[in-house]
Amino acid sequence: MQKPSTPKPTVMELAILRVLWELGPATVREVHEVLDSQKATGYTTVLKLLQIMTAKGMVSRNEDARAHVYVARQPAESTKRQLVSDLVQRAFAGSASQLMMHALSGKKTSREEIEEIRRMLDEHEGKTK
Repeated sequence: MQKPSTPKPTVMELAILRVLWELGPATVREVHEVLDSQKATGYTTVLKLLQIMTAKGMVSRNEDARAHVYVARQPAESTKRQLVSDLVQRAFAGSASQLMMHALSGKKTSREEIEEIRRMLDEHEGKTK
């Protein structure tokens, strides 16, 4: 039996998670300040989304202090891996090579990024032998 996974975050939930991954534990006000500096976002919108995310199990809330402090329950890498895995299955019929070809053809890739991809492929190939 497969263990239930954390629900996939919406675009706005992912933006909140990015803030929490960057700042670590943060209050609604701290999360709101970061998001509002990037794009006008209402404080009550951030509060409501954090409440929803708590109910979904995406974040946890520490209620010890006067201002509740929120923290992401999954590390960034775990969430990104889940999102990419879902994308590979839905859009590329499970083909990682198709994903990579589309990703590389969609934008200018720096020499450093290409070297990092080569290193990762070599490392992955070494693990599968």
